[in-house]
Amino acid sequence: MTKKTLSESDICAKYITPAIIQAGWDEAIQIRREVFFTKGRIIVRGKLVTRGKAKRADYVLYYQHFPIALIEAKDNNCAIGDGMQQALDYAITLDIPFVFASNGDGFVFHDRTGLSTQLEITLSLDAFPSPATLWTQYCTWKGLAPAQEKIVLQPYYDDGSGKEPRYYQRNAINATVETISKGQNRILLVMATGTGKTYTAFQIIWRLWKGKQKKRILFLADRNVLIDQTMVNDFRPFGAAMAKLSTGAKTIERADGSLAGIATALDQNRRIDTAYEIYLGLYQAITGPEERQKLFREFSPGFFDLIVIDECHRGSAAEDSAWREILEYFAAATQIGLTATPKETEYVSNIHYFGEPVYTYTLRQGIRDGFLAPYKVIKVHLNVDVEGYRPQQGEIDQYGHEIDDRIYNQKDFDRNLVIDERTMRVAKWVSDHLKQSGDRFQKTIVFCVDTEHAARMRQAFINENQDLVQQNVRYVMRITGNDAEGAAQIGNFIDPEATYPVIVTTSRLLSTGVDAQTCRLIVLDREIGSMTEFKQIVGRGTRVHEDTKKYYFTLIDFRKATNHFADPDFDGEPVQIYEPGEDDPVVPPDDMPPPDNADEDPIPPQPGADETVVDGEPSDIHLPQDRGDAPRKFYIKGRPVTVLTERVEYLDENGKLITESLRDYSRKAIRQHYTSLDQFLRRWKSVKRKEAIIEELAEEGLLLAPLLEEVGKDLDPFDLICHIAFDQPPLTRHDRANNVRKRDVFTKYGPQARAVLEALLAKYQDEGMVAGLDDTKILEIPPFNKMGTPFQLIKQFGSRASFENAVHELQAALYQEVI
Repeated sequence: MTKKTLSESDICAKYITPAIIQAGWDEAIQIRREVFFTKGRIIVRGKLVTRGKAKRADYVLYYQHFPIALIEAKDNNCAIGDGMQQALDYAITLDIPFVFASNGDGFVFHDRTGLSTQLEITLSLDAFPSPATLWTQYCTWKGLAPAQEKIVLQPYYDDGSGKEPRYYQRNAINATVETISKGQNRILLVMATGTGKTYTAFQIIWRLWKGKQKKRILFLADRNVLIDQTMVNDFRPFGAAMAKLSTGAKTIERADGSLAGIATALDQNRRIDTAYEIYLGLYQAITGPEERQKLFREFSPGFFDLIVIDECHRGSAAEDSAWREILEYFAAATQIGLTATPKETEYVSNIHYFGEPVYTYTLRQGIRDGFLAPYKVIKVHLNVDVEGYRPQQGEIDQYGHEIDDRIYNQKDFDRNLVIDERTMRVAKWVSDHLKQSGDRFQKTIVFCVDTEHAARMRQAFINENQDLVQQNVRYVMRITGNDAEGAAQIGNFIDPEATYPVIVTTSRLLSTGVDAQTCRLIVLDREIGSMTEFKQIVGRGTRVHEDTKKYYFTLIDFRKATNHFADPDFDGEPVQIYEPGEDDPVVPPDDMPPPDNADEDPIPPQPGADETVVDGEPSDIHLPQDRGDAPRKFYIKGRPVTVLTERVEYLDENGKLITESLRDYSRKAIRQHYTSLDQFLRRWKSVKRKEAIIEELAEEGLLLAPLLEEVGKDLDPFDLICHIAFDQPPLTRHDRANNVRKRDVFTKYGPQARAVLEALLAKYQDEGMVAGLDDTKILEIPPFNKMGTPFQLIKQFGSRASFENAVHELQAALYQEVI
């Protein structure tokens, strides 16, 4: 046995790991092998949903909890530094400064800090640096004094379950703690919705609190459900040190199903108990336009030394916002803003207030890493939206109001003019989509223009789904700020274990901060003028929920809101866009027409009015006024509304929008492996295990079963590939099997051996099993087990090798016309 014959795993065990241990690294607590740091991207192609390959580092070395070095290993047939480029790519992602590659002969060392004399050098096996050496160099690079070093090394919270921060959460936590250790007091973290901002905030607070760097902390949010869920889930370890700035104690359910009480820091007279260390509060509960509402002034300006503002895009950075008043009152405190969507417009800037983000993790990164769900977009164009509506001279609405003579367009509908048939057409289209998808219990959010529109939309959905509403009246509900009964159902809607409500209509209440893990369908029936709000709405569906097999979601757009995809500031394009016509199926087909974006309006240059809204629900439903009043809206019935067009697009592996079918995608993927038919034929002929070819394509996200279903013929993998990728006329399995029988190619075998080969040929014809026919285990199943034991059947061929050769001859005979 020589070093060249050893596997990569053997090289690690016999050479690399001993060299690291000899340098002083503790194998039990400082050395981790095969560290997976992404989930593997979810790939959606029509009916095909797969995960890409997760990224894995061969070694990550830790100084206490801090990942400081990375090693990429190769077997000894590779050069010593062959793994370096891959290692550097991983190290940049993981924010690790010291990078090594090895083949067991030594190490190539790349110093990303730039403090070494040479950026990259070769080391012998016995020259691997010690933990202390690398940590000292890291502290020098970062300029960390001993006191700052102590803060940076404060450990994470560990509940013993093995849960630890994901790599990007760790990067965000470390960047924040390090920045605070150096004295910076305004910090912005940008993390896409669904990537665990609250858990990240908890770990930051925990490390600073346990290290006694921050003793009194205030966590601010603008949704009651966010505060309550944060207290009983992510912030649960703070225990008795934590309380809510509220007078109403209550019990709510944790994520694990157990019940928890919410401790409050206010008595009935709104006096504050200052004995707690961690306070959570709604900004609405501690401030207001009147001085008596400004509860935060009951604290001294220096009471808090750390304030974390969740969803800080929602007005906290505006000069005249209520949150800004709180932040300026506690100006001496360190303030951390959390957002998925940093604002930078002429109207508002949280970057101006907090500074540039210390760490950013985008929607695109989350989708590529497989932590976030990709999504399809269905664009539905209604005739009245495209053509507009102009009343006849003197036309009156259903309440007797004369309709102003002008052309009403998509921006007017449900804001200035209501067409009942349009509302019903939207509800019917979405309901048909749910029915034809085969799952009418997909959690669905329908975003409407205002609360009155949400009420009408609720009624339209009820009438389209009468059978399920009769089974449970909560199948469809309106959830808006002015509807107490509906708002009380938010918890059930976001609970993966709760079936109802299924379809909810809203205006803005559910657009941000609500952790709707199982939401599979988002419907946009209002304009979204703000990129910030558009990203937040998309974020309602981006959480992956593997228990319920939710790996992607669908966004149905009736208002051209998805034009925001054209904005360079949008960082997470859809996997598919579909624009159906009136007679087209409501579920996107796998074959799609070419893109046509000529009719799409450009992005509005001005920000939407909602950018300045802090808590944006209109007050009450506006009912139609008496005939003598100037109406807020005109109401029209009897106007036919139809669907004009629909279209689907996919997101390719490079994050670019393309319009192509599963067939087109498959053709492209196959041709990346085999540039010509001859190259594929040579490969097919040379490989004994035909399934190796199928496995190679599967690793690229191409599974043949959905493609075969689309083609609709009984082709085997060989013919399917030749037909799709190289335009060859396919022979069915039945045709190929008959050709072999006509040639009678097995006359040299005895009767029983021929019977086995005939049965194998029949199995190929019925099941397409060109791969795996030479596996002797096949002889253990019908019809072979009725012909004799595997040993007896193989004996008819003389030996196992002779049996395998006979099967390979059968496989070659199947493709004799082509190969």
